[in-house]
Order: sequence, then C-alpha cells, then structure tokens
Amino acid sequence: MRSRTAVVVLFDGMDALDAVSPLELLSAANAHATGARGQRPPYRILTASPGGTPVRSPSGLTLVPDAVLEKTVAPHTVLVPGPYSGAGMAPVNADVVRWLRQNAARSRRVVGLCTGTFVLAAAGLLSGKRVTTHWSMAGQLAAAYPEVRVDSDPIFIRDGRIATSAGGTSAMDLMLALIEEDLGHDAATALARHLVVFLRRPGTQRQFSTHLRAQLADRQCLRDVQDWIATHPGADLTVEALARRANLSPRQFTRAFTAETGTPPGRYVDRTRLETARRLLEDSKQSVERVASDSGYPSPAGTSRRLRGAVAGDARARSLGERLPTLLHSGGP
Repeated sequence: MRSRTAVVVLFDGMDALDAVSPLELLSAANAHATGARGQRPPYRILTASPGGTPVRSPSGLTLVPDAVLEKTVAPHTVLVPGPYSGAGMAPVNADVVRWLRQNAARSRRVVGLCTGTFVLAAAGLLSGKRVTTHWSMAGQLAAAYPEVRVDSDPIFIRDGRIATSAGGTSAMDLMLALIEEDLGHDAATALARHLVVFLRRPGTQRQFSTHLRAQLADRQCLRDVQDWIATHPGADLTVEALARRANLSPRQFTRAFTAETGTPPGRYVDRTRLETARRLLEDSKQSVERVASDSGYPSPAGTSRRLRGAVAGDARARSLGERLPTLLHSGGP
C-alpha cells in the first residue's frame, strides 16, 4: 500500500489544538498499521510553514516544521488549522493563502480545521461548497464569504474533496472519518479505542448536544440532575424520580428546572434519550433491543416511534429515519 502524504500547514497565530490533533491521529494510525498489522506506514506526515521557520501559537506552543511551505508540492491531503479565535480572529496568513491557491487544486483532499475554513475561503476554494466552522464564527464566515454555504450545526462536513470541521475535538472526529475512508472501519475502530474516543460521532451530529444547548441551571442540585440525565438515559427519569434526586417536590422541581434550563424536564429527558438512541444506532453494532434499553425506551418499537417523531422537525434525523425500518428488521446498522 502506497503511503499518502499528508501536510499540516503551520503558521504563526494558529490554534495549536487544530495542528496537533491531526498529527497525533495520523501518527497513531501509522503506529497501528506497522505494529498490529506489520504494514508500512499508510501516511507520510509532514509539517510545513512559510519560509520553513518555527511558528508559535497564542498558547505558547512553538512547533518546528519539517519543510518550507513554498517548496512543498501538492500532497494527497492538506490540513489547515485555524487562526486562533479564542480572543477574536487572527489575520489569515497571506503566504498560506498564496500556497493554497497554487497547489490545493492538485490535492485529493483539502481540510479546514475549525477556523481553518476561513483560510480555505480566502484562497477561493469554497465557492458553492457547504462547510462548517466553530459555531461562534459561523456568522462572520457567512458575511465575509457569501458565496460559501455555511452550516453552523454539524461537527464536520465533507463536500467533495473539501472537508471542514467545527471547533475543539471535532477535528478528531473528522480525522477518524478520513482515516476510516483510507484504511477501513476496523483500523479506525481500533484507533478510536486506543485513543478512548467514540468511533465515530457522525458529521451530522450537532455541535451542541441537548445538555450543551440547554441553559445550565443555577442551583447545584439541578445541575446534578442535568448531569445524571446525560449519563444515565436508561434510568428512571420520571419527574418524581428526578425531584427526589434534587430533594424537591415534583411541582417545585418542574417549575425550577423549567425556569433555570429553559426546557421542561420531560422534554429534556426525551431529547437526551433520542440523541443517545441515534448515536448508538449510528455508531455501534449493538442490537436494537440493547439500544432501546440503554436509551431508556421500553422496546425497539418505542425507539422507532421517538425517532420517527423527530424526523418531521429535524432534518438531521431524516436519513436515519429513512433507514429505520431496515435497522429494526436487521437488529442493527
């Protein structure tokens, strides 16, 4: 198997996590292939910066590149981290934009990680493409580049040879998806287990789960209930049971939870269970009966009804809803 060259573009002011995540994932994929399978490394990993000079991230991490960007030929995969956006967007590096304009068309894949999407847009690579970025910067991206179709919801998007991810650890989800594409499901699964991460959150998963979208309750007892719901979707999550956990009467609990989170407890539980069922059906090989039990539904039929109910109001559930009869018939994905 020929090694695929992957170049991580480095520049001053980049987000260190965006650069280090793909390096670690690709390196781990090489180690798995050479160790467990006795194969040659599937990836030739390079870092390159304008002028080949060391670069420094706002967090203080200095990275020394392998190569001079201007002398680097178009690789199989180009990975572009984002200008650091924690305190506002850093300027897009003009040398990186120039190199992308000259070389990206010859690469099989071009990846923008978090606000790296801005760099790809500045290079003119995203016209008509559907992309994502960190949710806090999506509006700015759409305003600056109206020719780009910006979707702030998914954690990553693949549109042809262009791939983009949202912020933080979503870069790892995108990298696992690309590694699975290259090396197969078994290799990506083994890698995910080694890294103790999910394989794999689908790209259509929202940047905000129910737990993150809801307001965080003011009172500690209610925050504890929110955590309990998120981590125990299969438990008894009736209003009465949750009220006992918060040491409140059911009426007091319902009023307080709704006021402090913006969502009634029953709806909050339903959304959490639905997300759990969808994730397990997409990401695991568990039987539908086990998915139903782990998600808090009394039966696969209950899971089916809930998922079908979500399809009408949630476009992201549509593809799973269309596949649901097959899933239920076969016992899993």
